[in-house]
Order: sequence, then structure tokens, then C-alpha cells
Amino acid sequence: MTYKFLDKVDSPADIKKFSIDELRELCAEIRHYMIECCAVNPGHLGSSLGAVELMVGLHYVYNTPDDKLVFDVGHQAYAHKIITGRREAFRKNRMKDGISGFPKRSESEYDAFGAGHSSTSISAALGFAEAAKQQGRPDKAVALIGDGSLTGGLALEGLNNAGASKTDMLVILNDNNISIDKNIGGLHEYLLKITTDPRYNKAKKRVWDRLGDSWLRTRIQRFVSTTKSHLVKNSGGDLFQAMGFRYFGPIDGNDIAQVVETLQKLREMNGPLLLHTMTTKGKGYAPAEKDQTTWHAPGIFDPETGMRQKSKKGESRYQDVFGEVLLELARTNDKVVGITPAMASGCGMNLLAKEMPGRFYDVGIEEEHAVTFSAGLAAGGMKPFCNIYSSFSHRAFDQIFHDVALQGLPVVLCLDRSGIVGEDGATHHGCYDMAVYRTIPGTVIAAPKDETELKNMMYTASLAEEGPFIIRYPRGYGEGTDWKSTEFETMEPGKGELLLEGTDIAVIAAGPSANRALEAALKLKEETGWNPSIYNIRYIKPLDTDLMKEVAESYGRVITIEDGCIMGGLYGAVSEFIAQMENPVPVRAVGIPDRYISQGTQEELKEECGLTNEAIYSILASEKEKICKKDEKVLEI
Repeated sequence: MTYKFLDKVDSPADIKKFSIDELRELCAEIRHYMIECCAVNPGHLGSSLGAVELMVGLHYVYNTPDDKLVFDVGHQAYAHKIITGRREAFRKNRMKDGISGFPKRSESEYDAFGAGHSSTSISAALGFAEAAKQQGRPDKAVALIGDGSLTGGLALEGLNNAGASKTDMLVILNDNNISIDKNIGGLHEYLLKITTDPRYNKAKKRVWDRLGDSWLRTRIQRFVSTTKSHLVKNSGGDLFQAMGFRYFGPIDGNDIAQVVETLQKLREMNGPLLLHTMTTKGKGYAPAEKDQTTWHAPGIFDPETGMRQKSKKGESRYQDVFGEVLLELARTNDKVVGITPAMASGCGMNLLAKEMPGRFYDVGIEEEHAVTFSAGLAAGGMKPFCNIYSSFSHRAFDQIFHDVALQGLPVVLCLDRSGIVGEDGATHHGCYDMAVYRTIPGTVIAAPKDETELKNMMYTASLAEEGPFIIRYPRGYGEGTDWKSTEFETMEPGKGELLLEGTDIAVIAAGPSANRALEAALKLKEETGWNPSIYNIRYIKPLDTDLMKEVAESYGRVITIEDGCIMGGLYGAVSEFIAQMENPVPVRAVGIPDRYISQGTQEELKEECGLTNEAIYSILASEKEKICKKDEKVLEI
């Protein structure tokens, strides 16, 4: 399809030639193009649809890339990518060897700061603003943050420091909560026009300069501030003004004319400024506006009808297993509660929220608070299950260490999306949890190989009297086990299992990788008559010392397989143990290498890391060849 205006845009300089009416048509074309691309190549659609006018307006008014636009998370950045020279590349958004779904410094000079996790934009933008001031550059800095990300502690820390610093910067609070559209009205538009008018601000500065530091100035300023505060209190301006920001808005962030007019005025003003914009998530696409949660990242869909591709039938996703098991545990134990930092649907905790709302806590995007809040609940006699996506949990390391582990509190931490997550790329892969948390004394780290083990590990964790008890599991569908019909069983921490008895080599695997190793070994046995022994370790910490001694004493070589980073994870744990044996044997690692893994499908990235059935089969076959050659040399001698 050809586009009248979008096809002419190869950089932000091209849109500066357009009139407001032409910009309005450009925004409509960008939306159509995003829907066209995301229908066949899924991404974070809803937020970006709502932020089109903001992206176009910012690049129209500011001199990017010299002026820095800093995104929070980056879910709203699709239009930004499309108009900064990546229009055609956007067709391979989030694909292997394509562009990232998030801002990425190495990808474009227009991506001033990398993103993927929330609440970072204000601190980073303040850094850009201060760097420009220190070096005498006129560059401007703008932080774009959503209302959800503003709940994060780092965002509030950034606001506090930026307001106190008096540095020239603009924070755009993009609020896409439809329930407060009513705040956009005549009074707010009138106040906005007055407070952003250059004549008003020049006159105001002259008055304050004339009054100097007199007591009269202080009283007049207090009166003006109090009066203005009462006028804008419904918009939430009090909080930001108390933190040192001049507050403007709210404005209609989907009105390109108002966005451009406002930004043009704010760009010429000094000091910390905050513009409150109201936008509609999913703007311009009826299905996305109607069901904003689903259309945040809808998967493949028909752009004409909005019909989404159906998920697999008869199989359970790990998040669904977690949700159903948690609800079952809560029904039988009135001390069980669920805590999530804004991931209720994604982690499956919406089931508990629906049936037992009083025992469900969504604390917002606040991972650190979620963990310490859980610690408080545990100290008060409750049994908290705190679910955090693996890569997001790193933010709460200090809280897991000090507030949970050091005090031995029985908090269950369920780390969803562990291992390779796929198209979201390096910022979201849950590769590092085993290595990170293995360093904390007294921690249990469980890695279920399938849905049934996840169920039983959750049950085991619910009985634990000390913590933390960490259970890590991957994104996506399980192994297809009949987990619903089985009764709860305890799985003693520090006890693994032998899946297949073999000779010469022992394979120790963690999580679903144990299934892939078993499948590869069985194929090798069928084809050659030879197979290694396959162990499912189950617990990374504490290790099964009996199993480890058996392996070290009975086999000439060990292979570890894990869907986590090799450095410090299962390989690290096994190598450290075997190195202390009287006759240590060589250990070979299969897992995620010591580099950042980019985006792609889970299968593509697992193949890259040697974690598919075929890759593991090749590794086992190569080890067999080494053994055969070694035996041949011995026979020759």
C-alpha cells in the first residue's frame, strides 16, 4: 500500500515541512501502517497507537537527534521508529536480525537512551540535560513517561532530584486512563493557554525580578501559587509543583494541533516542566480501544475484523498453571495471598483477583515494594506468593536479600518468563535469575521441568517455614502433562531425579531443558544403541549432593544444560561442586552464552544457544564420537 505523506518521511526533517492538517493525515497513515505491520508481526500495539500525535509533535517541534527524547519502557515508541528512518525496517520489528521493539542506542542516533523496563526516563533525561549544560550545548531533554510507569520508585526519585535541581527539562506524563478524560475541558485549556503564553511568562519574570528578594515578593508568590493550585488541583498539578516542577495541562494528546502549539511554547521555557497529556490507548482502532488490556500486545490478528489468532487448545501455559494452582492453594489455606507488580493477567493471578479480591494485591509497577510488602505480610503470619517476571525481578535484589532472605521470611517468589522469552529481546530475557539469586544464603531455587512439577513445587513452597523460596519457569506452553488430575505432592528441596540411565557421560539439566535432553538421548539410543545418563536437577539451590557425588564418581564427563546464563548458573554450581572432589571430571556447559541475546522467536534463539532438541542431539553425538575415538586409541595401544 502507498501512503501520501508517510512515504515521504525518511527523517524528522521531512515532517517539519508539513502543515498541521498534513500532520493530522500523517498521524492517520502512521496508525494504519502500524496496524498493517503488527497484524502479521505482533508487537506492543495499543500504547503506540495512542501516542502517535505525541511522537509526531515532538519530532516536529524539537531538533532531534540533538534534542534528546527519552522513552520510558518504550511501548509507545513505534511511531518514533517509523519516522526516524526505520519505516521499512519496522516490518521486521522484534524479528531476529530485525529492529528491536524498544529504543536501542546502537540501532539509531534518534534512540537517545535504551529502554525496556519502566520508570527510568526522568533520571536519564535529567542526566542528558545536565550533560548539555556542563558542556555549554543548547540541546533540550524530554522524558516521556506513562501513568503506569510513574508509580515506580525510580520515577519519583528522578522527579524529586530534577525538581530540586532547577535544570531545564520537560517531562511529558502521558496518561491513557480513559476514566479521567473529563479533566480535559474549557477551564484546563484556558489555564494552559495562559500559563504557556510567552507574554505571560516574560511579564511574570519582570515582576519577580523587580520585586527582588523582598518579603512582598514572597507573599505575592505564595498567594499566586495557592490560587493557581486550587484552580488546577483536579488535574493533579499539586504533587508536581510541590516537587519543583511547573505543571501544565492536561491537554488532549491525540490532538496534533494542541500538541504542537503546547510543545512550541514549552520548548522556549526554562526550568523543570511537566506536561500532562491525555491519550487513548489503542486510538484509531476500534477493537484496541474497546479492549485495551488484550490489545496491549494482541498477537497476530486480522486488521479488517480485529479477530485474533486463537491459541492452542488442550495445552496449558505455565502462567495459567500458576494462576490455577495459586487459587487452589488459597482455597485450602486462608493465609495464602497473591502479590504482583502490575502483571495480574500476564502471570495468571487474575483468577485469584476475581474469586478472592481481598487476598490479591496489585501494587503497580513497583517490584521493590512488592517484595518488601510480601516480606511484611510473611512477618505478619501470611503466606505470600509474589509473582514477578524474571528480568524485572533484578530490580528487587536488595529487597530479596535484606528484607526476605536475611530475615528468613517465608516468601514465595515465582519468576515467570525465565529463560529465553523471544521477541522482546535482551531487556526481557530471564537468563540471569539462577546466577543472581544463587549467591544469596538460605535461598531455595526451583526449576520445574513441566506443569506438574510447577504445581508440586508451589505446594512445597506453601509449606516452607523459611524463605525465600524461588520458583522459576518459562514463558509459553508446557509439556502437556495431565497436571490437573494429580494430587499435590511435596518435592523436597535439594533432591533431583534420574530420568534415563546410561553410560560414560552424565547430563544434568534444569527446567524444561531436562525434557529436551531426554528426547535427544532417547533418539541417540534408538539410532546408535548408546546414551548418556540424564538427570533432572530440580533444585539449583540447594544442590542434590548425593546426586552430584554419584555423577562425579561414576562418569568420565559431565554436561550441564540450562535455559539460563552459563556464567554462575547451573554450570557454575555443578563446576564448583565437582572442582572440590578428589578426582574432578571435566564439565561442559550448554546454555545462554556470556553475551546479550537479541530478539527473535523462542525457537530461533534457543537454536542460537544450543538449547533445541536437534542442537542437544548434536552435542551428545559429538561426545559419543570423542569417546569412540578415545576407545580406539586405547585398543591400538
